[in-house]
Amino acid sequence: MIYGAMKFSLGGSLKLAFRPWVEGLENIPAHGPAILASNHLSFSDSFFLPAVLDRKVTFVAKAEYFTSPGVKGRLTAAFFKGVGQLPVDRSGARGAAEAAIKAGIEVIESGGLFGIYPEGTRSPDGRLYRGKPGGLGRVALATGAPVIPIAMIDTEKIQPPGKVIPKLMRPGIRIGKPLDFSRYQGMEEDRYILRSVTDEVMYEIMKLSGQEYVDIYATVAKRQLAEEEKAAKAAAKAAEKADRAEAKTETETERDGVTGGGAEKKDRPAA
Repeated sequence: MIYGAMKFSLGGSLKLAFRPWVEGLENIPAHGPAILASNHLSFSDSFFLPAVLDRKVTFVAKAEYFTSPGVKGRLTAAFFKGVGQLPVDRSGARGAAEAAIKAGIEVIESGGLFGIYPEGTRSPDGRLYRGKPGGLGRVALATGAPVIPIAMIDTEKIQPPGKVIPKLMRPGIRIGKPLDFSRYQGMEEDRYILRSVTDEVMYEIMKLSGQEYVDIYATVAKRQLAEEEKAAKAAAKAAEKADRAEAKTETETERDGVTGGGAEKKDRPAA
């Protein structure tokens, strides 16, 4: 009931305001379980995709969204529950991964659509990064459910990281044909199979999205970018300090020159 009301109000508002375009909607099954594996460009991805589908899509979200105190916290929790998000405690990396996998399997076993971002986090620069095999691969191989590759288009331009107010423009959603990995069902402990499955899905997402592919994890890229930014700031600060020191030296030299010239004139003997 809550999801239906939220879907009607939020989904209708998003479609009216942003008019997202969709390709491949026929690839979403009308009934039965499926895993929707998407690239991740913006916080709003989890809202635009469900808005264009007739069926409920369940994603996992940080537990903090559901446990914050006060009126704002309760409203936030109600909102995320209403749009089909499941809380996952991310305090420990391994525990969070296991909780997400368990939640995904439960959604699939109940006949639902489970949404997942194989990159594990939002792209820091709009490129497509290497998929993490644990969540996607294990849910797919434990359940035998088809994996549907999905590409979100331009959502990072609507709401870049750190921006609260979105820009009004049309995002796009391309939905690929279902991928069948049922031949590997029960092999979710084989890391080579998990890697192969994930890479195949990421390749399809790359073709749908047209993104440049980077064969490292997005978390590593974010760390590298943060280190580069920190180094750049340190270099700029050092350059600024050097410029101030140089300016100070020049000023002192000029002052000493004026003072020295005056003294020289004063001490010169009369003709």
